[in-house]
Order: sequence, then C-alpha cells, then structure tokens
Amino acid sequence: MNTSKQFIISNPNIMLGKPVIAGTRITVELILEKLAAGETVEQLLEAHPRLTLEAIQAALAFAAEALRADVVYPLAEAA
Repeated sequence: MNTSKQFIISNPNIMLGKPVIAGTRITVELILEKLAAGETVEQLLEAHPRLTLEAIQAALAFAAEALRADVVYPLAEAA
C-alpha cells in the first residue's frame, strides 16, 4: 500500500503551502471538493491528466490522517 507521503507535499512556494500532489499544483482540497460535489474518480483523472488513481487515494488518506489528528469538541446544545 502506498502512503500519502510519497504523493503529497507541502511547500510554502507552491499554492501557499497547501498540500498538493507532488509534481503538480493540484491541491488535496481540490480533489476532496470535486469528489464531494459528485465528480467521479474517472472524471478527475480525465480532467487532470497528471493525476493518478494512486495520487487520489493518497489525497484521501492524507485527509483522513489529518482529521484523525484533530480533536473535535462538539458545541453545547442551546437550551
């Protein structure tokens, strides 16, 4: 299994330091937004020829790892 570290980089000189697919300016954020909007992996690959299935999977793994590291405190319900 490939790790997200092979595919995802963050460099302050590229896309203001947002995590991107290595060798591209395609952000993890863009991939997540497009998938959340209903685009298929196949549509993403067609629209962005430099992407690979493994890179998309790495972006998803990266997002999961980032969320796992966050602590979420739910808001108290209003009385």
